[in-house]
Amino acid sequence: MIRVKLRDNESVEQMLRRFKKLCEKEGLAKQMKRVAYYEKPSERRRRLKRKAEKREIRRRQELEVA
Repeated sequence: MIRVKLRDNESVEQMLRRFKKLCEKEGLAKQMKRVAYYEKPSERRRRLKRKAEKREIRRRQELEVA
């Protein structure tokens, strides 16, 4: 759970900005989108496989450049 305390001489806008950064860092928005609807196990495997393939392609491209 993310908690943000208001610091001395800090506006609410600054506190909200810090909260949003923490949420982004935690991956909270991605998780909320992912659990908003049911994802079949086969769809999840397919999504993870595509993600792994993209990561592998990116890694190979970095090795070719270096």
